[in-house]
Amino acid sequence: MASRCCSCKVDVLQKNSLRPVLSIVIPVFNEEQRIGSTLDTITDYLRRQPYSYELLLVDDGSIDQTPKVCRDFVESHEWAALLTHSENHGKGCAVRTGVLNAQGEYILVCDADLATPIEELDNFWRLIEEGADIVIASRPLPESCLVQRQPWYREFAGRAFNIVVRLIAVPGIHDTQCGFKLFRRACAQAIFSQCTLNGFAFDIEVLYLARKLGLQIKEAPVRWFHKQGSKVRVLKDGLSMLLDLGKILIRHHHVRQSEKS
Repeated sequence: MASRCCSCKVDVLQKNSLRPVLSIVIPVFNEEQRIGSTLDTITDYLRRQPYSYELLLVDDGSIDQTPKVCRDFVESHEWAALLTHSENHGKGCAVRTGVLNAQGEYILVCDADLATPIEELDNFWRLIEEGADIVIASRPLPESCLVQRQPWYREFAGRAFNIVVRLIAVPGIHDTQCGFKLFRRACAQAIFSQCTLNGFAFDIEVLYLARKLGLQIKEAPVRWFHKQGSKVRVLKDGLSMLLDLGKILIRHHHVRQSEKS
């Protein structure tokens, strides 16, 4: 599997060369406290599925024991792979590395904390069968169940930010930032090969490009649990993401639907 991530040095440990039905991409950065539990949960889920699969863990320059936990897991699971950035570049870069190296016909990007339980994927397949190119978890939908909510200030900031995002970049999409998104392989390749942002605004860039390419995005209701330990700093990262909105509009204004692959 060739390693690709815009100027990032990536070391790859992988063993499974067969193309699976599903690839799961999980970016990790200093997740030693919870990645083991997440991997156990995903393993249990995948073993109950009728299709083939692979798991790609992308370590974005962790300085704790995350790389060791991931490496130990990969060495005992033939369907798992570890991709390692030698330095921290940002979640967007880590996700891009994973997606561009994924072999599955469908690619699920999910967060290391499993705030959206992996079982929610079961409800995404119907939307794919109905023609969706991308299915994204959406917390504001009436059918969604926020089992454990964020602190009020995070929830308020998120809603305010999403209003700006809908006005400027992706009108009609209620939740760009939930870390649980399923892509058809060809669509993911077309999008992520053009992505440039390394920070948390990468989700917006992905959906903006998808719209420009004429891809069909469907939002799906999910169960969601707030988990402690978020890497997003409300003020600092919020301001950075607002600035990145401008970069998205400038860098991708030329993209046309004919570029869809």
